[in-house]
Amino acid sequence: MPDNALRVIPLGGLGEIGQNMMALEYGDDIVVIDAGVLFPEEDMPGIDFGIPDITFLRENEDRVRAILITHGHEDHIGALPYVLPELDVPVYASRLTHGLISVKLRERGLLKNADLQVVEPLEPFTVGCFGVEFFRVCHSIPDAMGIAITTPVGLVIHTGDFKIDHTPADGQSTDFAALSQIADNGVLLLCSDSTYAEVEGYTASEQVVGEALDRAIGDAKGRVMIATFASLISRIQQVINAAVRSNRKVTVVGRSMQNNVKMAINMGYLAAPPGTVITMAQARQLPLEEVVIVATGSQGEPTSALVRIANGEHQDIEIVAGDTVIISASPIPGNETVIAKTIDNLFRQGAHVLYSRIAMVHVHGHASQEELKMMLSLVRPRFFVPIHGEHRHLVRHAMLASSIGVPESNSFVLEDGDVLELTAERGEVVGSVPAGHVFVDGQHFWSRHSSVLGERRRLAREGVVTVSVTLDSRTGLPVGPPNIASVGFVELNDSQDLFEKTSKITASHLEEMGPSVLNLEQVKAAIRKSVSDFLYKETRRRPTVLATVEKV
Repeated sequence: MPDNALRVIPLGGLGEIGQNMMALEYGDDIVVIDAGVLFPEEDMPGIDFGIPDITFLRENEDRVRAILITHGHEDHIGALPYVLPELDVPVYASRLTHGLISVKLRERGLLKNADLQVVEPLEPFTVGCFGVEFFRVCHSIPDAMGIAITTPVGLVIHTGDFKIDHTPADGQSTDFAALSQIADNGVLLLCSDSTYAEVEGYTASEQVVGEALDRAIGDAKGRVMIATFASLISRIQQVINAAVRSNRKVTVVGRSMQNNVKMAINMGYLAAPPGTVITMAQARQLPLEEVVIVATGSQGEPTSALVRIANGEHQDIEIVAGDTVIISASPIPGNETVIAKTIDNLFRQGAHVLYSRIAMVHVHGHASQEELKMMLSLVRPRFFVPIHGEHRHLVRHAMLASSIGVPESNSFVLEDGDVLELTAERGEVVGSVPAGHVFVDGQHFWSRHSSVLGERRRLAREGVVTVSVTLDSRTGLPVGPPNIASVGFVELNDSQDLFEKTSKITASHLEEMGPSVLNLEQVKAAIRKSVSDFLYKETRRRPTVLATVEKV
């Protein structure tokens, strides 16, 4: 690497929605921007979420100076509880983002040892060889920031997630005046949000959602339930405002939602007249038409409050005739099916359901094409890297950059792990570092290519058959007929004849092996192969075969 080169290394968020993380490296210093999670898709059975592979950062931990956080959404802060135990570095974030991170770390017992630094917009500070200055952007959460990073090679602008909204819920618009002044002396590189680069025009204002929530809550005859992200503080404020105007009280369900609301009220980011936000016990004492419930579950998460309510499994809340349920969020790509199922279940129980496809109860927090072009025109970067989006979003954003004068040779559509090397005159992808998904499953971590995930997909697709055999320890022959059972393979009524044949085939195979093979692992392997081959011949399906062998 040339001594005068800046290296830009995305470790997550490129080619996917979520798991945002980027590293900037110059000389002996590395600074990281964001540390988010990836929400699981349908082909990830049993997975809680994904986090970035930080092998590169672990291998260079003595050179990592800080993590800079743009805002408090899960896809930007959710991996911190897993990253910070590996990297003992300070985390810099705005006040609300600091509060949300603190809630998350406290839940896992990590807050005491964390070095969390609160930063204010337009107050520069230094991290290693990098000069850092946060500036306000408008997003769907208060205190969202873009970051200007002065490097020895030139200025890097990272927009974070942003949109242009002249009537935002929190009153804080994107600070284009400050950004223009920051960019006045020239920008080496712009890294800009691409999530809605396919969408023409401008993103609608949050004011539209506030008006829609006012109407929906005001028109509701009975109880109102609203599902949104636990970190969507601006939306929760709009719900509180609408509830007050309709003379309703607000109660919050879901641990993450309760913790975030409590924190935001204490820090002054949520305002409510005294007695407006009440406990569930208090809400049960009120007529249904005087209650608004705010819940987690807008993405159909299996353990969330809304999904348990929709499935009739919530310990405190069940749908009653006259309930209105509002899903105030857009589906994250891959979640459409589970959300549709949740909506269906709510309708089946008699609820009136409003969601983004049929009502303006949500607008996204990301810039559409005209806003993205405004950002590019204002910053006028020498080099451009589209970030935060699936590959088609990145490509489309690069095309927008070309349309307003950024040379195609100076736009780089990167993949996670690519190493982009920049000097003041040129840019080139020079290699790659380890990157990808690490999946969190309770206390376990799996790679995308883990055999565990493959086995789970196969189990879900083909089912499992178990074969239990007892052998005489002296002769090596079966004491009785092998016992065959299955889960998710065939209907019980259809299994008797098939499994009787399978048992006979297994017994015959064991008799042919005779006493010469007494190694249990060899016996199990032989059973698995013979049963799998027989079942495929009979059914054209290959379930997972589990063999249990005992000697007596």
